[in-house]
Amino acid sequence: MLHTQRGGAGSGTAAADHRLMSIGTVLNVLRDEFPEVTISKIRFLESEGLIEPQRTPSGYRKFSPEDVERLAQVLRMQRDHYLPLKVIREQLDASQGGEAPALPLPGQQTESAADGEPVDADEERTAARLGRDALLAAAEADERQLAEWETYGLVTPLADGSYDADAVTVAALVVELGRFGIEPRHLRAMKAAADREAGLVDQVVAPLRRHRNPQTRTHAEARTRELAGLTGRLHAALVHSALGVRVR
Repeated sequence: MLHTQRGGAGSGTAAADHRLMSIGTVLNVLRDEFPEVTISKIRFLESEGLIEPQRTPSGYRKFSPEDVERLAQVLRMQRDHYLPLKVIREQLDASQGGEAPALPLPGQQTESAADGEPVDADEERTAARLGRDALLAAAEADERQLAEWETYGLVTPLADGSYDADAVTVAALVVELGRFGIEPRHLRAMKAAADREAGLVDQVVAPLRRHRNPQTRTHAEARTRELAGLTGRLHAALVHSALGVRVR
């Protein structure tokens, strides 16, 4: 909490205001670590009560450094642990209350509270499921748009009709691209390229996944994450290079 010094309230307020950032600045700060983050995603997390930025008299959002750090924590929990937002909120609240939240490491096996059996990272990920309405709210889209995304294979529901965390990211990015006139039909080539990249990664990690040793199979998940990150960075670098855009 910010405090002003006696006799210097004006300067203290000015210093506090200087620390505040617009949502566009926050986006730039976060994109080095979270290249997939969008303004829509930040707004959605605010609507879910994960962050509470200040508002100017004209209604613009202003984020403090503490807001940005909390936002980064939320994004890390989603990316590394595939936790539902409700659980993330509980973890953050527990942390602020002085408790030490116990989160599993990425790819680490945990024990199910129900039967004590180990749960691998793939099963853990299914906990982060959204219904159709929640996905539409997160992406700020409508049924017609979602149906179109599904037609082109950009967003695919799980067997039970729900959507995972990646579907939220894809949907939000497709919406952002749409604001520049890029339609889902234009993204078919990107989807095909992503499928080929995924196939390449699968070829590398398949022997590890088939191994009889559980620790080796767990290592396969960590290796998959590592390779996915590397191929994603390479793809982004190649696009920047092709466009002649210098990456900051």
